[in-house]
Amino acid sequence: MDASFLGIPGMDGLVFGGLALASFCTAFFGMITGAGGGPILLGLMAMVMPPAILIPVHTVVQLGVGSSRTIMLWRFILWPTVLPFLIGAVLGAALAAPIFVSLPSAVLQGIVGLFILLIAWVPEFGRFGPERGRFAFLGLAMTFLAMFVSSMGSLLAPFVATISPDRRNYASTTAALMSMSHIIKLVAFGAMGFAIGTYLPLMAAMVATAALGNWLARKVLFRMREELFRTILKLLLTALALRLLWVAARDAGLF
Repeated sequence: MDASFLGIPGMDGLVFGGLALASFCTAFFGMITGAGGGPILLGLMAMVMPPAILIPVHTVVQLGVGSSRTIMLWRFILWPTVLPFLIGAVLGAALAAPIFVSLPSAVLQGIVGLFILLIAWVPEFGRFGPERGRFAFLGLAMTFLAMFVSSMGSLLAPFVATISPDRRNYASTTAALMSMSHIIKLVAFGAMGFAIGTYLPLMAAMVATAALGNWLARKVLFRMREELFRTILKLLLTALALRLLWVAARDAGLF
């Protein structure tokens, strides 16, 4: 493997092109289904990138995905959720390191998996308390967790789904809130001294292909039946939750 394709250490042209294509496909998939694109892309990137740099680079790419999606659908954003979520996200990033290190990853994955199943199948639980307080809590919890596992959109998704009149409100609001979380995470990573400048060509390519994927998927989203969208979203969230529970059980040594 070429040790420095476009100045990127440990990467050749084939891997570069493959990651750009993966960014396109997962952005398209994420726009249509409402969730799942980020974790899939993270898994693919983890196969070819060093762990120490994986989450900051993935965060930049997902910021590009969310930003382009937000711009394309900005008229449908549920704006009352934005400020409370932002306040919670700032607190979540500030609290992440000293608290998270004391919790076993298997416990966190299990809790999140059960929570997603509960909200996906019993949507009344996704409407607990006043809306502003609920999204402040979500901003804190999601950004706190995402500092370490990068993609936590599946935690946010069922809550946004419960208050969204239609699929466009869901897609735009999720993208806007996730983008804010990613920005705050990047500020935190910068404060911790992460340097990802050598990966700029890769990040630029992946953001560009993701924007193209979002643009094409937007056309499909506007033509999709609402009932079909809700069914796909519920099934996908269930699959993501079951996977988290399986990983939690495996990491806990249950099998």
